[in-house]
Amino acid sequence: MADLVYLNDVTHDANSVVTVGTFDGVHAGHRAIMDTVLRKAEERNARSVIVTFDPHPREIINPGDAGIKLLTTLPERREILEELGIDRMVVIPFDRDFSLLSSEEFIRDIIYGKIGVAEFVIGYDHHFGKDREGSIETVEQLGKELGFETYVVSKREVGAKTVSSTAIRNAISEKGDVEEAAEFLQRLYRLNGTVIHGDKRGKEIGYPTANIKPEDSRKIIPKDGVYAVDVRYEGKWYHGMMNIGTRPTFDEQVRSLEVHLFDFDEEIYGKEVQVRFVKRIRDEKKFSSVDELISQLQKDEKEAKEILERH
Repeated sequence: MADLVYLNDVTHDANSVVTVGTFDGVHAGHRAIMDTVLRKAEERNARSVIVTFDPHPREIINPGDAGIKLLTTLPERREILEELGIDRMVVIPFDRDFSLLSSEEFIRDIIYGKIGVAEFVIGYDHHFGKDREGSIETVEQLGKELGFETYVVSKREVGAKTVSSTAIRNAISEKGDVEEAAEFLQRLYRLNGTVIHGDKRGKEIGYPTANIKPEDSRKIIPKDGVYAVDVRYEGKWYHGMMNIGTRPTFDEQVRSLEVHLFDFDEEIYGKEVQVRFVKRIRDEKKFSSVDELISQLQKDEKEAKEILERH
């Protein structure tokens, strides 16, 4: 995987192409930045570095917030950056003290002093540092003083279609529209988790399920309903269908994430899996009988298999 290091453990390398941001989702709007970092690093035969933060800065700056929900956990972000070809992800623990750093202190002491930089890539509208007072001009001025170059990714390079983490969060959590989210992300929405024990009710009706506990409580969970999904377990991919909700047919109250894998018969309690959401099939609903539920599950399975075969 792309190397993940925390700031205190980073190795200084002056021949680095660097960009900075939370990059939650690593969505299409972020990709222009990433692609530029990779291109510039190749031109220089340099190290490509993404500097990011954990927790999300909004959790510290606006503690009264209801709590930011994440499109990508730190391990997911790392995996995505590896898929893109980024060499190093440097994680800065974001706390109150760090939030008080000026933009000049951040560039001078951390980017230049601790990490090392030959070229700094920045988006056309990016601001950073205390009170977001840092700008392109700040980076360009310090670059001239300290001896690194600045490349500004233009709005044209990012693309005409506005893509934002907020729009993707709404598509997933409010609408369950994982196809729209995939378009914005340029990949399927993914969720990492651990298989935990359930009540085995699915097994009793011929649809055994793996109950998934997300690896991070801040992770955005799609709107309740049934989804066609792909699931990775121990390096292999399996087709399946996932139910998210409270299972109203059985009058339960606790929200759960249950996935039924097709053509799969293994005990995987305690194992880690990754779920990728392909398409939402339907809302969760209360059925008048278990037989009616089983009949619907058979229809769901047929539809999910057709969706996944096409995908």
